[in-house]
Amino acid sequence: MRNIPSRPRSALYTGLLLSAFTLSASATDKALLDILLGNGLITQDQYEALVQQEEITTEQVLSSVAVAEPQSGAASAGEAREMELAQVTALDENVQRAIDEAVASAIEAESPVMASYGSKGFRFESRDGNWQTNLQWRAQMRYSSLSGSDPRQIANFEDSSESSFEQRRLRMKIGGHGFQPWIKYYFEVDLQPARDVDADPISSGARVIDWRVDLAKWDWGGIRLGQWKVDLNRERVDSSGRQQFVERSIVNRIFTVDRQVGMQLRGHLFKGTMADMRYYAGIFNGEGRGVKNNSTDHLYMGRLQWNFLGRDLAWQQTDVEYTEKPTGSFAIAGFTNTGPCTRWSSSGCGNLDGFAKPIVAAEDQFKIEQAVQEFAFKYRGFSVQQEWHRKFVTDRVEGTESDLTGFYIQSGYFFHNLIDSFPAPLELAARYAYVSEPNKTLRSVYNEREEFTLGANWFFSGHSNKITVDLSHFTLDDGLLGSNHSDNRFRIQWDVSF
Repeated sequence: MRNIPSRPRSALYTGLLLSAFTLSASATDKALLDILLGNGLITQDQYEALVQQEEITTEQVLSSVAVAEPQSGAASAGEAREMELAQVTALDENVQRAIDEAVASAIEAESPVMASYGSKGFRFESRDGNWQTNLQWRAQMRYSSLSGSDPRQIANFEDSSESSFEQRRLRMKIGGHGFQPWIKYYFEVDLQPARDVDADPISSGARVIDWRVDLAKWDWGGIRLGQWKVDLNRERVDSSGRQQFVERSIVNRIFTVDRQVGMQLRGHLFKGTMADMRYYAGIFNGEGRGVKNNSTDHLYMGRLQWNFLGRDLAWQQTDVEYTEKPTGSFAIAGFTNTGPCTRWSSSGCGNLDGFAKPIVAAEDQFKIEQAVQEFAFKYRGFSVQQEWHRKFVTDRVEGTESDLTGFYIQSGYFFHNLIDSFPAPLELAARYAYVSEPNKTLRSVYNEREEFTLGANWFFSGHSNKITVDLSHFTLDDGLLGSNHSDNRFRIQWDVSF
């Protein structure tokens, strides 16, 4: 490298760095000039003069680089060359690092789409905030010492030797908003529902279980359209991935309205005051998931929830979030429906034990009227919730009336808040549930069932990654035979969302 006494080799190196291109007056070029200014290679006056140029050539930049005069009597020629080489190397690293950072910042700042990860999974969002999509995958892997659903009849108690491993839920969730933040959407796909060994394999195919659109510009009132779990009671609306136990109580099967197709008015009133409340009023087809029309009448429902401490309580169980201020709700709700269904589930329209199946029932055979009272509370790791249900079924063909009663209460606590040596991620919980329902053989006689469950949760990352263990004791008092039966069940489950 030949000597250029009026200009140090750092300036020559800068010229070589820039000699591969000619800069035009753009945002990227300005960013590169910012780099030269930040590294002291050009002065503020030179920077301003270059920015004003319509076209910036390599020679203009090179000629503007600040000149550093060599100091007389400094070192030998060899030492000077080593010093120059070190300066060039350092300049190379600093300039390259600055260029990389500037380019990355420019790409991030000018990209129309932002990507991130949060509690709802992977998020893709437009820079103006008007478009957003969240993608989340979820799986539940479970072992149960008593396979199948909760035991309801004598036969279930007498044949309880089976155990099973199963993928209880394997789901994909997609939600967000479009056009405006208040135009929200959500749908959920169950990718592989479990089936019996002798069932048609098609029954294990993927199915859309939720799809909905919310028009929610104002907190005080909005409209929801689509298919979702009707907002009747907390135990059912709480996601199965936000439960305190492996599964819901024995009350759920009989009293849930589950997923329906319809529309609903909903809103949040008097926020932050002692009158804070939410309301829900909807009309649905009444025949469960995936039904495009109803046979005769519609399902009408309403729910009024009072947040009596002025703070809204989210639809999820346990207090893994460690609620700093006492937060609770009291709610009443009810619905009425006329059709062939006496119960519902995620599979759609079904029948209670002892009642005609929908496929053989008359279109308007059963009139259902149901009411529920609900209470929930959370504070500093402690949580409790309770529901009381009454359900009246009128069989218009047989001319009979049946009433069913259900009740549960459950509570959990993170004892680390009291005992430092107790593991912080561990929650202990207990639940009691009671159901009175018509006997399968004679509807005028009633069976009584009870559930006693102890549970434990270990939270690796809140509800998004947890292991749940529970042990249940079930009893059946058969009203027809006057006999009592009991059984135990152990379950362990890993629930993970990502």
